[in-house]
Amino acid sequence: MGLGRTWTKDEETYMQENWGLKSIPTIAKQLGRTENAIKVRAFRMSLGPVLMGGDYVTLNQLLNATGNQHGGGYKIKSWVEKRGLPVHYKRVDKNSFRVVYLDEFWKWAEKNRSFLDFSKFPPMALGAEPAWVKDQRRKDSQSIAMQRKDPWTPGEDAMLLSLLREQRYGYQELSRMLRRTCGAIQRRCCDLGTKMRPVRASAHEGWTEQDYALLADGIRNGESYGLIGDKIGKSDKAIRGKVYQVYLTENADKIRAMMGKGSFGQGAPEPNIRQSMSLTGRKKEALAAIDALVGVLQYRRNTLAGWDAYFQRHMCMHWDDGKGCTAGQTECDSCVCFERIRPQYCCRCGQSFLERVKGTFCPACREARKKKAQRKYQRERSLKSENIGH
Repeated sequence: MGLGRTWTKDEETYMQENWGLKSIPTIAKQLGRTENAIKVRAFRMSLGPVLMGGDYVTLNQLLNATGNQHGGGYKIKSWVEKRGLPVHYKRVDKNSFRVVYLDEFWKWAEKNRSFLDFSKFPPMALGAEPAWVKDQRRKDSQSIAMQRKDPWTPGEDAMLLSLLREQRYGYQELSRMLRRTCGAIQRRCCDLGTKMRPVRASAHEGWTEQDYALLADGIRNGESYGLIGDKIGKSDKAIRGKVYQVYLTENADKIRAMMGKGSFGQGAPEPNIRQSMSLTGRKKEALAAIDALVGVLQYRRNTLAGWDAYFQRHMCMHWDDGKGCTAGQTECDSCVCFERIRPQYCCRCGQSFLERVKGTFCPACREARKKKAQRKYQRERSLKSENIGH
């Protein structure tokens, strides 16, 4: 079937309209021809390979064109699964390929412009580009020029330690002189094992309405935190801290979506109790809310369990918060087994404390010893990893 038949204009039009959109077996079935006849006719019509339809590219072609030749598995997880890059599947003969439509890619890229590094995108590598791409490529190039990411050299380490000894420079000044991010400087101080740190910003250096306006415009325009910090006169560490305190994330793409066209702070989520404990100015409110909740729960528990009659339970050795009175008494008025909680003395700080269970240290010292052990473990782990690296 199909042998010797002349190709009609309608069949050629169908080929041109559906080449690259439908599979070769589908086109062959629709036209009543063999798959080999479809391939030969496509070659004579100069339609090109089936995956070069013009309005889409394969995922591998996209990664190569955007300067990401390596790490395909990471890109699948980071670009597609986590950030929702729209990927479609096209079948050619017996093989299936991942393809990305260019119009969908540019819409996705605009929403994730802070995540992508457009300085690696060669101009016009994917054909015509939206107007905002050129400006974003310039901003990313400026950000890369400001912040080096290569390994620290012994000369840089010596310069960093020398500047820290002077105790004159903050994170922003050191970032400009060393061309490193504030986070990189902070990590390097820990790696070098020095207790010296950059000078902290003065408490009176607050945020003005103009600073918030510049911050909002910078995030909306896809500028890095380093570029925004240069405009405002603050370190990128301070910018990240302020952004996280308000939006509970440092992801500029998520913040841009929440903020929209409004001012900085618009669309910010309400922090939960756990998040409030780590936010400046919110810890007291969180503690007050926890105390109120504990009071309600205790009152409800006492009411349901009938523990209101045990008015001396907080001072008695025979009381258990889960089981109730371990002496088997029904109330405290007629109880003859009352035994006051005996004071104990902490071997670390010497202070007295009241606990039913015998202990060597008071609650505050137990917590301090726990933190000390955690810091020691972290130091030993860091030294072990450095020795393995050398």
